[in-house]
Amino acid sequence: MAAQPASVIDGPMIEGQQTYGTITEHIGDIPAKSPPAPWYFGAAFGFGLLGVMVLTIGSLLYNGIGIWGVNVPVGWGFDIINFVWWIGIGHAGTLISAILLLLRQQWRTSINRFAETMTLFAVMCAGLFPLLHTGRPWVAYWLVPYPNIMAVWPNFRSPLVWDVFAVTTYLTVSALFWYVGLIPDLATMRDRAKSKVKQVVTGMLAMGWRNSAAHWFRYETAYLLLAGLSTPLVISVHSIVSLDFAVSLMPGWHTTIFPPYFVAGAIYSGFAMVLTFMIPVRRWYKMENFVTMKHIDWMAKVMLATGLIVLYGYGMEAFMAWYSGSLWEELMFENRTTGRFGLSYWLLILCNGVIPQLLWLPRFRHHMGVLFFISLVINVGMWLERFVIVVTSLHHDFLPSSWGMYYPTIWDLGMFAGTIGFFTFMMFLFLRFLPMIAVFEMRDLWHKVKPDGHGDRHAPVPTGKS
Repeated sequence: MAAQPASVIDGPMIEGQQTYGTITEHIGDIPAKSPPAPWYFGAAFGFGLLGVMVLTIGSLLYNGIGIWGVNVPVGWGFDIINFVWWIGIGHAGTLISAILLLLRQQWRTSINRFAETMTLFAVMCAGLFPLLHTGRPWVAYWLVPYPNIMAVWPNFRSPLVWDVFAVTTYLTVSALFWYVGLIPDLATMRDRAKSKVKQVVTGMLAMGWRNSAAHWFRYETAYLLLAGLSTPLVISVHSIVSLDFAVSLMPGWHTTIFPPYFVAGAIYSGFAMVLTFMIPVRRWYKMENFVTMKHIDWMAKVMLATGLIVLYGYGMEAFMAWYSGSLWEELMFENRTTGRFGLSYWLLILCNGVIPQLLWLPRFRHHMGVLFFISLVINVGMWLERFVIVVTSLHHDFLPSSWGMYYPTIWDLGMFAGTIGFFTFMMFLFLRFLPMIAVFEMRDLWHKVKPDGHGDRHAPVPTGKS
């Protein structure tokens, strides 16, 4: 009888009586089988909200952004709040895939494909808001510098133009990274496909992969290079988004702590979203042998650590409002905590600072219901954080004559709900048509960790010397 692990940390990264064949069948055959019943409910829910988004965008293009609740002085409302929130969620995929790959962390194998896919759809949702906020999205290409007969160029000193370069570069590299990682699994799907159509489609997408040593060498080289390119992008993209605020003179925004504060918050919300989706999907598709309690425990710990950094940022904001000696900063913080929107500030402290402290206790980290609830609460809290930063700073300007309130309209709510629907629907399509876990990486991991395996030890490369 096999000895039981002393704790979750000592447990295996792959459970059950596995072989290379069972790993391929269990994960690789999911797209070929009928999905479980919850898949239909999830896809229908996402599709319904996607319809709301289409209706909202149609109304927006016909009537203009006047249907939103933005006004003077709150010229940025739900659009910039949701943009920053979605960009933050899009961070975790590249962090898990690229940085953990460079650090040789084997536990990334079970969650990296899922997180990378989440990144793509989250960044797409984020891009919709500034695109529509321009009022004329059909001329959005004017933001890109290109020679034209009017000699009109974007203002490169504007952080909004920096966003264009940061977000599009991040999306492009993330998409390349995701696709390159899929190629060996697409070849497996091609070889196991039973219909001619699937063979042709997956064969074209697999780009002639034949599993040769040369293919593996080129694949691993390209994958590592893309990981190296992606890593600075993780830091840069949300730092640049934070500069949209920090380069202004607005009290509450004009602070140097914003770039690291935003990056930590992005990782925090990204891991929360991964757990929000992963916990139910793991159960629906019976993936407990491949996404073990060890993975869940580590993700919860990363979430706790980044949450503490975010909590430190909240503390520094309060400290600097007092220590700066600036009357405007003091009034901003007083208004943020006790003003008309004060409830939103204390709710975000509860969601992002108080409730996640339960993760210090192993029994809560290992309880799927509690962990799912905490991840949902963090998602709400991170949205509230962006609401507090944007609205409470704008609605009380320097002059009392400029003060005003902000109320989102039904179209604001519809656009936000619609992007959630788009994200959910696309994630369920991904679960239906592609392996949610990298099959070849899981087989490679099994080669290293199986009871009679050799770990990471290989025979030395011959040098040719006797």
